Amino acid sequence: MIDANAPRVLFDAIDSTNAEAARRAGAGDGGPVWLRAATQTAGRGRRGRSWTSAQGNLFLTYLGAFTQPPGTLALLSFAAALAVADAADHALGRAAALVKWPNDVLVVGRKVSGILLESGALADGRTWLAVGVGINVVTSPTDVGQPVAALNDLSPAKPATADGVEALLRRRLAFWAAAFERDGFEPLREAWMARAHGLGAVAVARLGAEEVTGVVRGLSPDGALELELPDRGMRRISAGEVIFGEAA
Repeated sequence: MIDANAPRVLFDAIDSTNAEAARRAGAGDGGPVWLRAATQTAGRGRRGRSWTSAQGNLFLTYLGAFTQPPGTLALLSFAAALAVADAADHALGRAAALVKWPNDVLVVGRKVSGILLESGALADGRTWLAVGVGINVVTSPTDVGQPVAALNDLSPAKPATADGVEALLRRRLAFWAAAFERDGFEPLREAWMARAHGLGAVAVARLGAEEVTGVVRGLSPDGALELELPDRGMRRISAGEVIFGEAA
């Protein structure tokens, strides 16, 4: 499903690797290809947020063409989060990374990466998918509105490099995508639950103008976050932003 050894294209600077993937797909090129930039001038995160892209960090997008519909492929955001968590653990030399719904990766409560999936239709009926990942390797952005860190802030004795993080990330993303293709979402759900940040904690889900408060109980078989409400009812959150602690 995702080829770790697909061709790789490097850019010294580009607006964003996801934007380049979309341009290629618009021209009929569904990959597979890995697109990596040393720096981005218009990096983007979820919900239209900008993503500061300093040199030394990793900015990587996988572009591929798939027969599955976009709704199914969206579950690969969990594969991407697990792959980033695996790469972070390897760089840090310890099991430290947790995942926060839907695809944030946290180390000691601080965000170390951004993940953005985008997709569209190719002329042959397949779906193109761009899996974009930005990992704070040497520096972290200051404009994301939440605690952040770079991997090398957390493991100064053995500095990581973007090259080293990329190599493992590609392998682990291919691994989790293959598990998804072979066995469905359940292996990803189980692995995500084993790393889940905030299980059993009170959280606020912001759904546009609506806010829902509840206790995080788990992840549904289709990737929704399960919140137990004060009246003991269960609410499934399939889109939105989930806030924990004082930030809520």
